[in-house]
Formats: sequence, structure tokens, C-alpha cells
Amino acid sequence: MAERGLCSRREADAYIERGWVRVDGVVISELGSKAFPDQKITLERQAQRRQTSRITILLNKPVGYVSGQAESGYRPAVSLIDARSRYKVDKSPLRFEPNHLRGLAPAGRLDIDSQGLLVLTQDGRIARQLISDDSDIDKEYLVRVQGRIAGNGLALLNHGLMLDGKPLQQAEVAWQNEDQLRFVLREGKKRQIRRMCEQVGLKVIGLKRVRIGRIVLGDLPPGQWRYLKEGERFA
Repeated sequence: MAERGLCSRREADAYIERGWVRVDGVVISELGSKAFPDQKITLERQAQRRQTSRITILLNKPVGYVSGQAESGYRPAVSLIDARSRYKVDKSPLRFEPNHLRGLAPAGRLDIDSQGLLVLTQDGRIARQLISDDSDIDKEYLVRVQGRIAGNGLALLNHGLMLDGKPLQQAEVAWQNEDQLRFVLREGKKRQIRRMCEQVGLKVIGLKRVRIGRIVLGDLPPGQWRYLKEGERFA
């Protein structure tokens, strides 16, 4: 079910326990049951209603906040989410409620010294879509740098560098102006952009994520958030 993007593995177990999953029309009650590729998996209406009620929030994370759990005295990004910090022109009809914070988790990291678009979601399907090993959702960053780039540095940033002993996937990297690069990546290793730049003689002094798939940061102010609207999709 998770592989087909129907839900997360944890949600799949919960739905099976409640009898909300059918394979070729037959209710499945045993955890760990397998389905063949040509079989049809469907969810009962109760599971579908639960999924549609799951909240996804788009936050413009400022520098100084961690994406996940609080650490070393720094506040987590989710602590910014309340009724006062909601973007005033958010067009979603949803009204903020405290239970929208329950189970809300970041779908992907954004370093403490980076800013920009961070996705926080209760929906396991979205989390899997963005952070699973086979995700093909690209992320776009604007990166301010200083230093002198190596002669073949730009080519290496696009393809040819390694991190942690493994080759990186091909990226799209180009100069925006004399001190700013635009990166488009389809993977997200820890501090990847900063480490890539170090290998070609550059130091990152500012990093901002401006897009994840089809969702753009736009004019969302730092420290403010909005709901992912019905009909908006990352892919």
C-alpha cells in the first residue's frame, strides 16, 4: 500500500486492523498480507475520510529553527504554527485548530542555518512522496556563496561529486548572478549543498529553498505559514 502511494506503512497497519482495506474486493484483516502487482487495493470510505482530513502546512522557515525535534536549545519549526502566524492571504477555507498540530511532522529537512519552504504534514502519503528513497520530486534552492570557484567547479556541481563515498545524482546548477547559484536537486543528503560547494572552493553564506515540486514559496513571509489547498499537488 505504501509502495502504491495509498498511505504510509503505519497507516496501512491501522487501516488493516480496522478492516478498511480490500484486495480485489476481499477485506484484509491480517497484518503483513501481500498483494500481487495485478491486484486492486481499495480503501473503505472511513479510511478515505480520515486521509482527506489530514492537514499539510507550508511554512517559510527562518534561520535559527530546526526542522524536527528541538535540539541544543533551538526551537522546532512547528512551534511557529499558530493562528497569529498564519499568512493573512491564505485562501484555504480551513480554520486553525490546535488538533492540526497533532502528529504534524516535517516531510524533509531544512538545516538550522537555512530558510525557506518547509512542508509539515499529518498525511503519510505526502511524507512518502517527498522523502522516500524513490522520490523523484525536485527541490529548488537559491544559494548565496563567497570564494573562488574551481575551474571546472560548475560542471562538477551539476554532476561528478561524491558525498559519504557515494556519487551524487545529477543536479541542475547555474549562476543567477555573480554571488548566487540556483540548485535543483532530487535528493537530500545532510547539508548536501554546503558540502558540494566546499568541494569546489565555495562557502555558502545563505541558502533558501523556494520550491518543492510544483509548490513554490512565493511571497509567503518568513515565519508565516499557510495550508496546502485542496487541488494543490507536489507532482
